[in-house]
Amino acid sequence: MDTAFEIFLTAPPGLEPLLADEARAAGFAAPAAVPGGVTTRGGWPEVWRANLDLRGAGRVLVRVAEFRAMHLAQLDKRARRVDWGAILPRGAALRVEATCHASRIYHAGAAAQRVARAAAEAVVGTEAEAGLRLMVRIDDDLCTISLDTSGEPLHRRGTKLAVAKAPLRETMAALFLRACGFDGRGPVVDPMCGSGTIPIEAAAIAAGLAPGRARGFAFEALPTFDPAAFAALRARVSVPVSDARMHGSDRDAGAVRMATENAGRAGVADRVSFACLSVSALEPPAGGPGLVLVNPPYGGRIGNRKLLFGLYAALGGVLSDRFAGWRVGIITADAGLARATGLPLAPPGPPVPHGGLSVRLWQAGSLG
Repeated sequence: MDTAFEIFLTAPPGLEPLLADEARAAGFAAPAAVPGGVTTRGGWPEVWRANLDLRGAGRVLVRVAEFRAMHLAQLDKRARRVDWGAILPRGAALRVEATCHASRIYHAGAAAQRVARAAAEAVVGTEAEAGLRLMVRIDDDLCTISLDTSGEPLHRRGTKLAVAKAPLRETMAALFLRACGFDGRGPVVDPMCGSGTIPIEAAAIAAGLAPGRARGFAFEALPTFDPAAFAALRARVSVPVSDARMHGSDRDAGAVRMATENAGRAGVADRVSFACLSVSALEPPAGGPGLVLVNPPYGGRIGNRKLLFGLYAALGGVLSDRFAGWRVGIITADAGLARATGLPLAPPGPPVPHGGLSVRLWQAGSLG
């Protein structure tokens, strides 16, 4: 591969511009939002850094080949021209996934088999048994082959072992925090925190902690990997953004216990506090005004929708009465429930897939 190649950062549909903003702020080259993610260019050090540092990326893919293929024989021939030995370790255990759209090659399974065979035959050996994933997309007869350098999805930070019902992924939490203008300064409150994803992610941002600090990555098995260079990248000193504290509460004592344990594993126990509280008992913490960001139940997976109107109304009443000057973000799949808060909400953000539903971020500026 060339010194610089295309890198694709995956993101949930609707959140691509926010990930592009994050990548731009982190110094990646000309990030561009496209459906399903963000494109940028760089070499292997940029791939390592994207996996380690970007909070909103779901996976980091490297484009290893792109060519036209009108039929399976042509796909097979051109896949064999790829310099697989420079990309994959010997003996790699490969998983190939393919999609076909508006192409003369329409059998995704057959396409995956051809590419898998071409790659596997080129790296025959027993030096490694790394489980790696290749992704093949054939769109209008253009075949693009990408290597997943992340392995486990990047929302799995390696620190959250306890999970409450309908959890928000860490990557989505990070992007919704960015959408609300959170930059690590000022407190964040989540009054329905579940297992603590939003306050913990906010605390890690304030502490300047890399999201991938506690996990491994698929690229560590590749022949292009430089352990010493990556160790130096991991060893960078964290630079705190602020000393802001984050706060989570939930009426479920078990969820509060899980959140507290997760914060300890994430190394932010000194920056975030959790309490077992009902919404009606919520009070603004010291250090505000700041941001209230909440992912309440919306009846699709948890709760009866009719009964939730009272919960949303109570939340809106408490915020209106006690959180003057605070900004508010509400993540919900139900516009009616969002409006039940009675808060001065702006038009919502784009729909974002989450747990089989489509959620939106509703925001209110500084409350009066």
